[in-house]
Amino acid sequence: MAKCDEGYRCEVCGRDVEAIVDSDLYLRYVLGEVPLERLHLTPERHVRCNPALAQFIVDPAFEPIECGGAFSKSEIDAAFVVSEEQRVTRAWRRLQALPTLGLSIAEYPWDVTPEIP
Repeated sequence: MAKCDEGYRCEVCGRDVEAIVDSDLYLRYVLGEVPLERLHLTPERHVRCNPALAQFIVDPAFEPIECGGAFSKSEIDAAFVVSEEQRVTRAWRRLQALPTLGLSIAEYPWDVTPEIP
């Protein structure tokens, strides 16, 4: 099998990240943290394999995850936690909707198409 046919493997657990809705890389891209030209160069992970970011997703469809240590929400300023929960949850909801939105990959980030949920 050619390398390009293998999909993207999670750098944490080693399993394939089979869908964009489970992709930490694309979540960070939607957030504007990964530029388009770096997508193919940036390691992939499942959203749940990055607890430092996943802990900020607050949605009934996402089972809460805890991050231990210094990056735990309980160790961070409460105002920052609220702000991150809003920001990351909003981006995660958009990530879940991407397969149905009909956007080009360049339109995924909030700063490009902020009017689309």
